[in-house]
Amino acid sequence: MTNAQWILKPDHPLPQWFLEAVSRYTPQSDGKYLAQILWQRGIQDPLILPQFLDPDVYQPTPASAFGQEMKRAIQRLHQAYSFKEKVTIWGDFDADGVTSTSVLWEGLGQFFPQYLQLDYYIPNRFTESHGLNKIGIDQLAVSGTQLIVTCDTGSTNREEIEYATALGIDIIITDHHTLPEERPSVRAIINSRYFADHHPLYHLSGVAVAYKLIEAMYDALPDIPRQPLESLLDLVAIGLIADLVELKGDCRYLAQQGIKQLQKQAENPTRFGVHYLLDLCKKSGDRATDISFGIGPRINAVSRIHGNAYFAVELLTSQDEKHCKKLAFETELANARRKSLQKSVTEDVRKKLADLDLSTTFVIILENEQWQSGVLGLVAGQIAQEYGRPTILLTTSDAENLTQNTIKLARGSARSIYQIDLYQLVQSQRHLLHRFGGHPYAAGLSLPVENLPLFKEGINQQLRKQIGELNLLCPQVEADIKVTVAELGYYLFRELKLLEPCGMGNPVPKLLIENCWFTDVWNRNIEDFKSKKVQYLKTTFKLWDRTVTEGFSGVWWGHSRDELPEKQTCDIIVELDFNTYNQKYEVRLVEIRLAQTEGVTVGASAVNVIDWRAQELSEIEDQSLHFLNICPISWNDLQKAYYQAINQNESLALAYSPASLSPEETWKKLVGMAKYLSRTRQPILSDKLKNELEMSDYTFKIALDFLSGLGFEFHLNNHLLSVQFHQSSQGNIALLMSRFLEALAEERFQQNYFYQLSLSEIKTILDSRYSLVSSDST
Repeated sequence: MTNAQWILKPDHPLPQWFLEAVSRYTPQSDGKYLAQILWQRGIQDPLILPQFLDPDVYQPTPASAFGQEMKRAIQRLHQAYSFKEKVTIWGDFDADGVTSTSVLWEGLGQFFPQYLQLDYYIPNRFTESHGLNKIGIDQLAVSGTQLIVTCDTGSTNREEIEYATALGIDIIITDHHTLPEERPSVRAIINSRYFADHHPLYHLSGVAVAYKLIEAMYDALPDIPRQPLESLLDLVAIGLIADLVELKGDCRYLAQQGIKQLQKQAENPTRFGVHYLLDLCKKSGDRATDISFGIGPRINAVSRIHGNAYFAVELLTSQDEKHCKKLAFETELANARRKSLQKSVTEDVRKKLADLDLSTTFVIILENEQWQSGVLGLVAGQIAQEYGRPTILLTTSDAENLTQNTIKLARGSARSIYQIDLYQLVQSQRHLLHRFGGHPYAAGLSLPVENLPLFKEGINQQLRKQIGELNLLCPQVEADIKVTVAELGYYLFRELKLLEPCGMGNPVPKLLIENCWFTDVWNRNIEDFKSKKVQYLKTTFKLWDRTVTEGFSGVWWGHSRDELPEKQTCDIIVELDFNTYNQKYEVRLVEIRLAQTEGVTVGASAVNVIDWRAQELSEIEDQSLHFLNICPISWNDLQKAYYQAINQNESLALAYSPASLSPEETWKKLVGMAKYLSRTRQPILSDKLKNELEMSDYTFKIALDFLSGLGFEFHLNNHLLSVQFHQSSQGNIALLMSRFLEALAEERFQQNYFYQLSLSEIKTILDSRYSLVSSDST
């Protein structure tokens, strides 16, 4: 539990035209939650809505929008192509930089023979840091490089650019980081930050800018490339989503199209390294979270652990399947090591924070000579969110330390919160820095150790001037909508999935659930693919409230079971997810606090129960009633409806009747519907089919076993059932039919029991069950 301020975004009354427009994209639900979130996020224009939800409707911005800078870049590359000059890609070691390098390596590789006329250079995270450097430029000069094309870096490296120019090397910059005060002396600088902040290309990350350069090359020399431009889009999606950029405009479009390309790698790989990464992290490639929680961290782990990121580019681009599989395993091991290091450094940071006076601290700045620089950005981001302060973590390790004229340097990473521009904040102390680069949300820096006291004091004073009151830095967590546990699952997931890909500017929806509790709480250290324990906790649980009779699965990453209160009523904020490994829906716990609202009073009767089991209901339109229209077959069915009525503060109306069909009539209808669905090849919602046949999940499964024996084949995809007659009957049909009819007869008996049971008996048992659960949960 944290001291974060919880904010539930207002529930706006929405225009009917907007609700209807959104509902066209949610045929399996009314779309009310999706509509509310879209409206909250400013997607309110009837022309913008289709472009946001459907990438095939969006009109992408052409590469020519970069104007003269793009023209200069293409002219210089055409010159290198014509005169067979050597071109070297200068990349970066994070996921955006690695995918940028890979896009240029494959894209420019269509025009320049790889390793002969085209090469790439990636600085070592531990010894070189981000950006151009003179030692690397010297190596390229010796190798005969005449043109450097940067990606995800280079915009502010004025001194290094002048050095390369003096050696006769031209430079084309592709980047998205903060612009220099003056244009550098390069052949071209293609940087998305030159656009206005409302331009659809403004938020492009490094990989997307690199892709635009390749797009322009394909336009300029269309007869040369053999590989389709679209084959690069999976790499673009990985870099875009892994980096801290807002998924708006062309960013969102490229990510959406890239995820389509990425999904193909799971089943029919053309990029073996990506295929094996998806396999190792148990992902299918169809969601942004497969990148943000799967592929992205693994690519980043390579340089965080090894310093060198060259083999990450090999992993993404090599066509040697055996080699890619080996590199994927090495990447997985690096990620497991990264998790352990991250946990260790986080614990050290928290110990240091215990000795820090947070009442006077605007910016958290901590250093330790034992910390490995590769995980400092991750820990800084975690601490910044938890404590509501911009956070800068530095290492002074001699093993990783950069020196300049024997001056010992501290180096590390910074992460921001809310709308605080981290780049401008750190740049205000540039007179104390050795090197610095980044953007408003994240940055890397180095400075002489002797300057640390002045840096800490100066940057805290700067933020104090900007915001005035420290309480304005109180951590905040926003919930988009309020739901019940009963609403979690398939239909809500499908509805909210239309918001994807999620990221900066379009975060994963946060769901507020009030008056809930946990059972079956357990935690363990996760394991790597070799079943070796990793020092990184994962707590699992079952989530309950009074709308359900079965707990909903959940997970809390990085926390132990001791932090989760059992048998206490809580309010929580979660994200709804689908676990591809276990093939089940679950929630990821984000925030938790003890319940802030009063629970429902337990008395003689928690809600009013009305008996309309024998009445005509066609004219009744009472909106304050919760109707139970399907005849129950167990007390759990009745109990679930009872809890839902309590939660919605409604009376429960028993309006059900027993099934109208006998078991024999039901099996005849079942076979007839199966033949019809097979003949028309039209899928049907499994719930709809069950309702048509008036049977429960249990008897429906037995019914499918019976039909399988008759020769029907079933495919269930996202609750849509397809039926096909595959072969003649097999097995003991008489036995399968007898089992089905017996189960159906028992079910009909139970329905008749609950239809004939007196109202007083129903109320007595429901009230006693409710009282028992209420006392257990408080």
